[in-house]
Amino acid sequence: MIPTDFIEKKKMGNEHTADEIKDFIGAYVKGDVPDYQMAAWLMAVNFQGMTDRETIALVDVMLHSGETIDLSHVEAFKVDKHSTGGVGDKVSLILAPLANAVGCVVPMISGRSLGHSGGTLDKLESIPNFNVMLPKKEFIRLVEEYGLAMGGQTKELVPADRKMYALRDVTSTVKSIPLICGSILSKKIAEGIDGLVLDVKTGNGAFLSEYNQSQRLAKQLKNVGQQFGLKVKAVITDMNQPLGKAVGNWLEVVESIDVLKGGGPADLMEVTLHLTAWMVVMSGIEKNFDKALRLLENTIRSGKAFEKFLMMVEKQGGDINMIQHPEKYKQAAVIKPALSGQSGYVKEIDSYTIGMTALSLGSGRKNLQDVIKPEVGIMIEKKIGEHVEKGELLAVIHAPDTNSFEQARKQVLDAIVISDTRVSPLPLFYETF
Repeated sequence: MIPTDFIEKKKMGNEHTADEIKDFIGAYVKGDVPDYQMAAWLMAVNFQGMTDRETIALVDVMLHSGETIDLSHVEAFKVDKHSTGGVGDKVSLILAPLANAVGCVVPMISGRSLGHSGGTLDKLESIPNFNVMLPKKEFIRLVEEYGLAMGGQTKELVPADRKMYALRDVTSTVKSIPLICGSILSKKIAEGIDGLVLDVKTGNGAFLSEYNQSQRLAKQLKNVGQQFGLKVKAVITDMNQPLGKAVGNWLEVVESIDVLKGGGPADLMEVTLHLTAWMVVMSGIEKNFDKALRLLENTIRSGKAFEKFLMMVEKQGGDINMIQHPEKYKQAAVIKPALSGQSGYVKEIDSYTIGMTALSLGSGRKNLQDVIKPEVGIMIEKKIGEHVEKGELLAVIHAPDTNSFEQARKQVLDAIVISDTRVSPLPLFYETF
């Protein structure tokens, strides 16, 4: 295979064969194809797209580019959930122990922050000593013994995705639907799962902001996942405003604790219960979706979901004292309010700006060398459709210093649009496939 011929073929909009994709990706993982040629091909795919046959071949090649996790000896149905990314999306932290508390086996491999979107691994690592970089044997042991493990992608697991993901981030090819499918599904199939619930975000805080693109992604993820023998349920959910209130790693952990104890924001609770209920139905624990919802609500009320969260933190080396007493955690140097400059109704919230503002405070990485400040972030106190008085609290900013606070306050106030006319609340769910 000549790499330039392969790139030219896609540049002209022609279809690759499975063998061509296998040879090109394989050569890239070995180092025989340099980053600049892979970048050229990624850009060609970004503009020309891929057929379903090509996407299936891509997933297969990426999946088998390294090790996979074999959980076939675990007889129970193994189910995971994946979100396409958003602002304030801490659902996985609640969903995994909640699903496990009702009997689901949940092997979950998650990612780090990407751009304006927070990462589950970064949130978990804000818990002192919590180990997300589990060796393969330890990940399997936790699933065998406890039915729950939340870890990150090791060097051996789907190395093609790890290399391509980093390159996509710096070549502006993150939003390509077939490349998203390849990345998500190769990692998830490599976990050894039987079923997958997909939370496909849409709106100004999603990677794919336009609804028709979110819809296309949901359908393709389901179609391709099923080709590999997975049961797949895809739900399109709203990301036109942050989910819950907290945006920032430790702030989101604290909010997750509140939900696991039966409190927390209503929208976060509803989205979490909805997605977890599909996991319960898929696992065969309940056949009826509404019964699954009631089971989960009762499980939270009983305290069993929070107990599972504590267990997970302890088994993965985390400090459960901080979970039981979050008030002991180090606080940001500056914690101050952002107040509304007018009365009216919240019309819009630019979630992308909120996410990027949290990143600028230190909640994410602008480059791989950046050190995250887990204590910083933003608490958004109003939702679209809610009334606000002049001088009323719109947000609380947790900043590392006064200058950072002032900059963040201006950005947050610009991101929240107030209208004189009443605005209807947004739906949380749009479509399910």
